[in-house]
Amino acid sequence: MFSYVRALRFVNNRLLCKALHTMKISEEQLALVLRPSVLRLSAIFARHQHELRVAGGAVRDLLRGLVPHDLDFATTATPDEMKKMFEEEGVRMINETGEKHGTVTARIEDENFECTTLRIDIKTDGRHAVVRFTKDWYLDSNRRDLTINSMFLGMDGTVYDYFNGKQHLDERRVEFVGDPDKRIQEDYLRILRYFRFYGRIAKSSDGHSASVLECITRNAEGLARISGERIWSELQKIIVGNYGGQLVQKMIDCNLGPHIGLPDDFSGSECRSLCDRCSACGIDPHALQPMTILAAGFNNVDDAFNFIARVKCSKKERELLVFILDHRGAVIATKDIKILQDLLADMVIDQKVSEKLARNRLEELLKYACQMKLLEDLNSWNLPAFPVVGGVLVSRLDDKRKTRLVTKELFELWKQSNFSATQDELLLHVDEIQANIKLVSKGKKK
Repeated sequence: MFSYVRALRFVNNRLLCKALHTMKISEEQLALVLRPSVLRLSAIFARHQHELRVAGGAVRDLLRGLVPHDLDFATTATPDEMKKMFEEEGVRMINETGEKHGTVTARIEDENFECTTLRIDIKTDGRHAVVRFTKDWYLDSNRRDLTINSMFLGMDGTVYDYFNGKQHLDERRVEFVGDPDKRIQEDYLRILRYFRFYGRIAKSSDGHSASVLECITRNAEGLARISGERIWSELQKIIVGNYGGQLVQKMIDCNLGPHIGLPDDFSGSECRSLCDRCSACGIDPHALQPMTILAAGFNNVDDAFNFIARVKCSKKERELLVFILDHRGAVIATKDIKILQDLLADMVIDQKVSEKLARNRLEELLKYACQMKLLEDLNSWNLPAFPVVGGVLVSRLDDKRKTRLVTKELFELWKQSNFSATQDELLLHVDEIQANIKLVSKGKKK
């Protein structure tokens, strides 16, 4: 039965494919790919009578008039054949973990080239696939996610297009290869990849196919199986790309929110409004940090913590989101740089955050608030050093355990003085401050 079902799918997909379309790119375009290291790689495969083609994203980018940076290769050679071939040719191989999926990484002239055997998926669980190697280029193309990512480029400049990827690229359409349900259920992360590439390719913010959105909605729960790290990797690219706010709102409309950590009341439209405001005041929204834009959609910090727990973002990203949510109201409403100076002093002196990181947080916050004049003023202000020296303070205390609390009070007085109070002036307050501090005595351990 399994073989029969697979045979039917094979026939149906062949009908969807209809015909292989080929075209030649210009010599100028081909030269962007055939650098010396690639020519050497190609010659090695040719000598050993294996086919080698550039695959996926690099082909898409070339056809869009972009310079591809990362080249991935597909080949008819199996991993064992590639390893034997590279050993004979004296080519170093790295990252052996990809071999079970058919990928051998060759290092040639200080570049790493991932060469992957043509393959088909035998079994998938929505995250991982068990693969079988093949020599059929169509079958490998058929297992890829989107038509625009399913093309190959031969070393002679021939583009091999099995699913009208070039046509869809020209029309700025993002379509799944074959049956969208099947493609998504092979790896639910493809839902987010759809939105990411839509932001790259589409010419309008809402030109989605209704049937594709219905399919995404049907399969939304599958994202719950995907790790937070993989979700965040895709989501941050979506939010800083074209139509970021609109796409996040569309994702909410497709019921993706609960499965990627966003609350029901998350507002993609507020993210869009933030980008519009930034553009109006001369800030490139694409240059904002993803968390800066996402902050606009949250109503409170509690929802943000749930999101943080789901996507497992970095400590730096987590603290930026919380910082913006904690202080955006005050900064949007103010014209006084003193608020920002105090925040900088709190982070650098009290919380021991590096000044570079602290200023980066404040820059994102001020861009969020479109407070460019305050950002300019803050950038020209130098944070003074806190004047109280620890050893001098301790010599004035009646109990060393009061050091932290007294220092905190002196720090607040220093900020109130507009950072002008000297050490001697601040030390005049030590007796009054320590007199008001009541320490709790610890009982003796039994």
